[in-house]
Amino acid sequence: MTPFRLGLLAAFLTLAIDQASKLWLYLRTDLVLTQPWAVAPFTDFVVVWNRGVSYGMFQQEGDLGRWLLVGLSIVAALVLGFWMSRSGTRLLAVALGLIVGGAIGNAIDRAVFGAVFDFIHLHAGDWSWYVFNIADAAIVAGVVGLILDSLMPERKADRQHDLPGASNPRS
Repeated sequence: MTPFRLGLLAAFLTLAIDQASKLWLYLRTDLVLTQPWAVAPFTDFVVVWNRGVSYGMFQQEGDLGRWLLVGLSIVAALVLGFWMSRSGTRLLAVALGLIVGGAIGNAIDRAVFGAVFDFIHLHAGDWSWYVFNIADAAIVAGVVGLILDSLMPERKADRQHDLPGASNPRS
């Protein structure tokens, strides 16, 4: 499988799992009425409507902000999708696919509900993490993948050959 097709598969699976989990919890359970649900000693399911971006920053109460965030998510997904089509490694393509799938999943939430449906809450003792969803987790995993890809020795060598004035054996 080519890196691009693998990236598309990652994007599709991320989007499908994200939307399926949100729709099932929101429409097919009583989580909204009976929250929190203790899933594990360190994990609860709760309902949080995030009108901002990552970690609830830049909260948008009006339609203008909502649709600007939807548009920004779509543009980011398109740009990252183009980058994914040109990726030379599977790791890079999967990382970009995870980010694209997550961005589209959260954009769908914003367009349909006016906010992103977050539901996973990690905690331990007095420590509490932000409430997030599958799309958010995929975006974080994708960013980690981008960092790992940039640190790969063969990728560093390829980038050095692409510098102006450097000898390029691929020419």
